[in-house]
Amino acid sequence: MDNEVIEFDIGLGGGGGGSGREGDDDIVDIEHTVDDEEMVDSPALTSGGSGGGGGEIYLPEGDLLDLEPYEGMEFESEEAAKAFYNSYARRVGFSTRVSSSRRSRRDGAIIQRQFVCAKEGFRNLNEKRTKDREIKRPRTITRVGCKASLSVKMQDSGKWIVSGFVREHNHELVPPDQVHCLRSHRQISGPAKTLIDTLQAAGMGPRRIMSALIKEYGGISKVGFTEVDCRNYMRNNRQRSLEGDIQLLLDYLRQMHADNPNFFYAVQGDEDQSTGNVFWADPKARMNYNYFGDTVTFDTTYRSNRYRLPFAPFTGVNHHGQPVLFGCAFLINESEASFVWLFKTWLMAMSGRPPVSITTDHDAVIRSAIMQVFPETRHRFCKWHIFKKCQEKLSHVFLKHPSFEADFHKCVNLTESIEEFESCWLSLVDRYDLRDHEWLQTIYSARRQWVPVYLRDTFFAEMSITQRSDSMNSYFDGYVNASTNLSQFFKLYEKALESRNEKEVKADYDTMNTSPVLKTPSPMEKQASELYTRKLFMRFQEELVGTLTFMASKAEDDGEIITYQVSKYGEDHKVYYVKFNVLEMKATCSCQMFEFSGLLCRHVLAVFRVTNVLTLPSHYILKRWTRNAKSSVILEEHRSDVYTNYLESHTVRYNTLRHEAFKYVDEGAKSAEMYDVALGALQEAVNRVACATKNEGKTAMMNGRIRGSSSNNACQVNNTCVDREGSSGQHMSEDDMDKKIRELTNELECANRKCEVYRANLLSVLKDIEDHKLQLSIKVQNIKISMKDGL
Repeated sequence: MDNEVIEFDIGLGGGGGGSGREGDDDIVDIEHTVDDEEMVDSPALTSGGSGGGGGEIYLPEGDLLDLEPYEGMEFESEEAAKAFYNSYARRVGFSTRVSSSRRSRRDGAIIQRQFVCAKEGFRNLNEKRTKDREIKRPRTITRVGCKASLSVKMQDSGKWIVSGFVREHNHELVPPDQVHCLRSHRQISGPAKTLIDTLQAAGMGPRRIMSALIKEYGGISKVGFTEVDCRNYMRNNRQRSLEGDIQLLLDYLRQMHADNPNFFYAVQGDEDQSTGNVFWADPKARMNYNYFGDTVTFDTTYRSNRYRLPFAPFTGVNHHGQPVLFGCAFLINESEASFVWLFKTWLMAMSGRPPVSITTDHDAVIRSAIMQVFPETRHRFCKWHIFKKCQEKLSHVFLKHPSFEADFHKCVNLTESIEEFESCWLSLVDRYDLRDHEWLQTIYSARRQWVPVYLRDTFFAEMSITQRSDSMNSYFDGYVNASTNLSQFFKLYEKALESRNEKEVKADYDTMNTSPVLKTPSPMEKQASELYTRKLFMRFQEELVGTLTFMASKAEDDGEIITYQVSKYGEDHKVYYVKFNVLEMKATCSCQMFEFSGLLCRHVLAVFRVTNVLTLPSHYILKRWTRNAKSSVILEEHRSDVYTNYLESHTVRYNTLRHEAFKYVDEGAKSAEMYDVALGALQEAVNRVACATKNEGKTAMMNGRIRGSSSNNACQVNNTCVDREGSSGQHMSEDDMDKKIRELTNELECANRKCEVYRANLLSVLKDIEDHKLQLSIKVQNIKISMKDGL
């Protein structure tokens, strides 16, 4: 077969190791160090060179099945030589790549090629590119200096001849059932691509698609590629479809802005290129932020394989505990610079006021961007995303130890202090032999950003530390799913907005038109039922009723702040500490529920019960949880009630007197002499209070002013007091008095009805004024942004 020309019909696959990166010098080394795990689809070969990826891997037939390269073997083209060597490598069990080429000095055409085993040579660890940049994920070293190669050169006839062949390898070859893992033999065939496209459109992920392909082809080795290749192919598919969809998104946003100038949107980079990230916020979202922008969730769930839609909304919690939207982002480029741009743009749209707290997925890039844009904002990683990741990273532990999940949950959610958590964590990792587990060490080092005991001092608007609140559920759950593409997204987006708005209106209606059932005779419960929205009141009521099973006992008194130990009946081992400043009516609990959720815990309420605090002090009523949350006008309607004011002032007087009395008793009991003096003074005080009580209904008149009787002369002014019950000497019959009372009552009811109408009209006018003011504020902000962009 000397000098026999072997012809191939080339629609050939393979060639993923490199298709000839060519230079202008005579000899150009072309080396590829792409790790298999990061490889994109291997390009297929056509007769014209590297091509589109629809061809099949070439497999020789008949007498050529066992053919081995030899010097003098001729090929019709360079591509045919490369395809033959790659098919030979597949049979033997190694991967190939192009190593070097020689060009003609006359016309620059390639006249010589060398194809080598992929393990040829050694990686140059001192390359400039590794010095100038940090390698975040170093690739596995695969080159071991193998000498196996095939050299071909062009003859004057235009055919290519084998000029050199080295058969021996210095490493083990791959068995047939693993050849599909080698880079130059990994190729997605046309039928496989069609099946992947169909299953991807149905919403299936790469793992399930690979399972279907393995079943279809009868084994992974017959599929001809790996799950990484499938994942990369699907990613490229999405990228191609996004390039068209992004234009649809921009057209939609331009139209929304044309319809309403308060609709905000921005594109990173050149809007005409349609390749940058996009952010938008409608006027309602911007207004919502003014009311409920104290805590924000940046939901990146949609970037995961669950949805495969690069969409991320900013959400919060309204006064009913419902999710509320603050804007949306469409993410194509997810670099740190992109997130910095996104957060700055969002902040600008929200009038430049950063939130108190923000919750995101556990992501180092997002974390870095938040530190730059929101340095004062408390950043939390979503605990439930970490729990979900835990099931994936520790699946072997979950299977081997069914009790691990409960122990992990208890350690994270049910520990009451930092010391208790640290001790519990060490015990957990030792018990399950996980002290050296890399992922657990990573999340432990970030514990201050997701474990509740480290975060309870900051407001996150969550009603429970152990349960997931509605706010952490995605705003668009139930509307956007795994098969949603961007062209379908607009209608689903608008449906979600409409549905969420309807739910808020319904909650407003229920709050204003239905009275909750009170479970105690407490004035505090009645007060809360008239202030809070319905859902928040029910949560508060739960805490208030819970106080009935708690005991509060004084543990320490420093003269200004009293510390109480609060525990459940029969659970003295589990104690909460409440510090109560009597004069300022301020209390703090070791559980920090008020700081975390904005509602008082049952422990503080138990202390209020034993200290005779009958109504909620105003500083414990967060406006964002009340019926008037969306009004900037402070009209606390029910707090103006005379009875409520009386109860509050009575409570302050009661606690102040009792506090002073306890100090007096402590001093008076120190010795017998002090006891006699104190008892005498106390008896005198009792007589004077009794005398003042007898004359409580009388006042002295002097110079047209009402003067209350002092404690010194209360008993001497009886003869000069004027009886308010009727000193005029005029007496009325009982019938006349009843008639007069009925007339006055009717007048009073009529006046009350008029006041209600006036009050309703006033509230309506004030709300209109506030809405108009907010709209003007947004317009001013838009003008500033436009001027800034113009400059």
